[in-house]
Amino acid sequence: MARVLLLLPSATYRAPDFLDAARALDVEVVVASEQRQTLAGAMGDRALHLELSDPGAAAEAIVALARRAPLDAVVAVDDQGVLVAAEASARLGLPANAPAAVAATRDKTLMRRALAEAGVPQPAYRVVGPEDDVVAAASELGFPCVVKPVSLSGSRGVIRVDDPAAAGAAATRVRHILDDADEDAAGPLLVERFVAGDEVALEGLLRGGRLDVLTVFDKPDPLDGPYFEETIYVTPSRKPAAALDTIAARTADAIVALGLREGPIHAELRVSGDEVFVLEVAARSIGGLCSRALRFGAGVRLEELILRHALGLPLDGVQREAVAAGVMMLPIPRAGVLAGVHGQDRARAVPGIAGLEITIHAGRPVQPLPEGDRYLGFLFARGATPAEVEQSLRAAHACLDVVID
Repeated sequence: MARVLLLLPSATYRAPDFLDAARALDVEVVVASEQRQTLAGAMGDRALHLELSDPGAAAEAIVALARRAPLDAVVAVDDQGVLVAAEASARLGLPANAPAAVAATRDKTLMRRALAEAGVPQPAYRVVGPEDDVVAAASELGFPCVVKPVSLSGSRGVIRVDDPAAAGAAATRVRHILDDADEDAAGPLLVERFVAGDEVALEGLLRGGRLDVLTVFDKPDPLDGPYFEETIYVTPSRKPAAALDTIAARTADAIVALGLREGPIHAELRVSGDEVFVLEVAARSIGGLCSRALRFGAGVRLEELILRHALGLPLDGVQREAVAAGVMMLPIPRAGVLAGVHGQDRARAVPGIAGLEITIHAGRPVQPLPEGDRYLGFLFARGATPAEVEQSLRAAHACLDVVID
């Protein structure tokens, strides 16, 4: 029986879906996480406690485990584990991305520099250290700009600024967000020229450096700031074929520039007129529960494709099913304590809705972006066309009454 180690951070949404995929493939799983209580409840003896913040030490612990009981693959499900997976795979001789390539996806300054050296279209940018003048950097680029941390994901700490005063205030706020996230608040920040246009997300799988485009999601809600909370993803994209070709080509160019070669990738891009700009490339699949909107071949889920690739199993039917599908990441309207979400049954009864998951329990504190790092939950829809899917998601969302004390 094949044996895979899954890196499952305690805060991940994705543990059940990856564990279900492993069971479907009859694969033995070892769960690695940074919290012992997560492990004890999930897997008993087949568990490993790691410090994901220390990739070198975590990789050594995985290698030590593999000496006792060999592993066929090490798979990270979220950003927190991708560098650990790369380091461990390199030491075990398993097919995977080089650690340096993965490190570039986790540090936006390294990513921007790699893309710039390769001539990949991206927003004009400046790297601003703690002693540098954020206002001067933003003014040099020209307003509007975006101030962002180099390490966080999911749009956390990303703020649009339209004038010099806003740039200075945003930098201070981003550093507070980094401090709250136990990241380096005194480290560099990224200032980028804001690129107007439609944002899309490409989901892909790399096999020996070749990119298989699994799908392209449209994001029909405008992402113009001041914060960049994502809501609706709908696929297939309604962009013209020429634009989709450019989106795929720009993603492939970015992958080469970063040195990625194996496994899932999630890319964010902006379509501005006839040009496509790369915003970000992650060496993992789409986050949250968004992958539940995707089916391949005979109903195969994305997590199964990822495990099949990691284990060297056949990858038949990587084409996405023909039906349109989408997901809505439910936004948190304001900070406070969640009292409840009313209207869930009405939302589930909307035609086209395939599921609703509220992922924050009543009584828990909630915080919107740019400080927040969680969504309220996820709505899923399927339909004959992307427009139908979008309409279903909006109608179901309108049924929900989020009560925050």
